[in-house]
Amino acid sequence: MMTEEEGQPLPYVSEIVLKKRKVRDELAITRRTQLELGKYGAKKSKKQSDVSDIKRPEQFIKEFRDKELDLIRMKQRAKRPKSMMPKLRSNLLFIIRLQGKNDMHPKTRKILYNLGLRKLFSGVFVKATEGVMEMLQKVEPYVTYGYPNLKNMKELIYKKGYARIDKKAVPLTDNNIIEQTLGNHGIICIEDIVHEIANVGPHFKEVIHFMGPLMLSKPEDGLIKGKKQPYKEGGDAGNRGDEINDLISKMN
Repeated sequence: MMTEEEGQPLPYVSEIVLKKRKVRDELAITRRTQLELGKYGAKKSKKQSDVSDIKRPEQFIKEFRDKELDLIRMKQRAKRPKSMMPKLRSNLLFIIRLQGKNDMHPKTRKILYNLGLRKLFSGVFVKATEGVMEMLQKVEPYVTYGYPNLKNMKELIYKKGYARIDKKAVPLTDNNIIEQTLGNHGIICIEDIVHEIANVGPHFKEVIHFMGPLMLSKPEDGLIKGKKQPYKEGGDAGNRGDEINDLISKMN
């Protein structure tokens, strides 16, 4: 015999209400998943972030071996006879950093920083000296360099040049900024900056310090092969001579 409770009919729920409940439940599940994955601006929790940043032991071992190998190769390059260094044909060089992340030894990174190349695809004008060439020889797999022509040099300064004022990057659009900083050296406009760099003038160092490194555009696919071999051997690195101008024009 059925009990009184078992004999009672289930409460009627309309189809519209059931559909609304289903949509609501699906949205709740979707939103929970999005929050877990960090979508729509939701930040990962500190615990999640810490877990994702943990490196596996084999990653540490690989990075350590890469850095030690980099140091050994750098020392080998430094022992090359001076006769192997390219003969300088100009007082002005333009250097571009193309490589270097976790595989660099701290000594390699320090040389790149001393050259002003802290970021990938940054470029600097330098006075060509024996000391600079020795530094370039040590970090050769990570940079390429050559002799910029006047056209490219001018376009680089006008398009990518900026002043470092109070640790901030300020575009070179106002000659007053230039005059306030470099006026005591007779440099009062952007044309004076171009002239000083092109001729590696007596105040070249002050001008370069005033400007800082130039951030070039990321090269298009196929332009850089990703090879650390010398340019003359089919790679990307090292001395390009006048052919550096082709690369400059494509990255400006």
